[in-house]
Amino acid sequence: MYIDSHCHLHLRDLAKRQAEILERMEDNQVSHALCVCISLEDFPQALKLAEKKPNIHTTVGVHPNPQGVEEPTVEKIVALTQHPKVVAIGETGLDYYRVKPKQKWQMDRFRIQIRASRIAGKPLVIHTRNAAEDTIRILQEEGAGIDKGGYAGVMHCFNENLAIARAALDMGFYISFSGILTYPASKELRKVAGYVPLDRLLIETDSPWLTPQAYRGQTNEPTYVLEVAKQLAAVRGMTIDKIGQITAENYFRLFGIQPAIV
Repeated sequence: MYIDSHCHLHLRDLAKRQAEILERMEDNQVSHALCVCISLEDFPQALKLAEKKPNIHTTVGVHPNPQGVEEPTVEKIVALTQHPKVVAIGETGLDYYRVKPKQKWQMDRFRIQIRASRIAGKPLVIHTRNAAEDTIRILQEEGAGIDKGGYAGVMHCFNENLAIARAALDMGFYISFSGILTYPASKELRKVAGYVPLDRLLIETDSPWLTPQAYRGQTNEPTYVLEVAKQLAAVRGMTIDKIGQITAENYFRLFGIQPAIV
């Protein structure tokens, strides 16, 4: 069993090929996936897919990058999390790669979703790019993390250094690795992957983006999470099946999901 803990099956080319992709997942023992929302506008499409498939769940939240979209409020996010197929809030966080650093609107958007997480009792799906220190600082200021009586979550598509990993782990976050782990230049990231405790590891594709090295040039999809598992198994000196088992157990525990029979 393998689980894609972060994908966007409702977006772009994947949305047009859902039936084909879901069939390929089943054929390759990718048993579950989290279809992550990036705006309130796309939430209905993600939820619709999750409602149809017992092995698909979703999130509600607003990504740090898009402008001109509906801004979240604590009240609306909390209300939408009441649906049984909504298991987390996000993806949310900070991104200084595509947006000018330290924009108040981006930080406010992030803080609102952290507050909603604490009220709703749902984990966060955190996106951070070129903004790790501020991401950690705001999480700490807003009381995210199990050590402060709040709710932690997952640092998705982790591509930071060991110090940031430790800070996130100290707050109770899980660390999820994507196809980036398979890239030849990711030697330091593989060292981080060797450090993270086994009970905090997740694997993901972030599809349709970040295709693993073996399939570069193709559109990413959940089946390719096996490439991430394979690389993580090599780093940890374990079998790929054991990595699949461990990361599946972590997924169900973090998001409070009962394994589905499909």
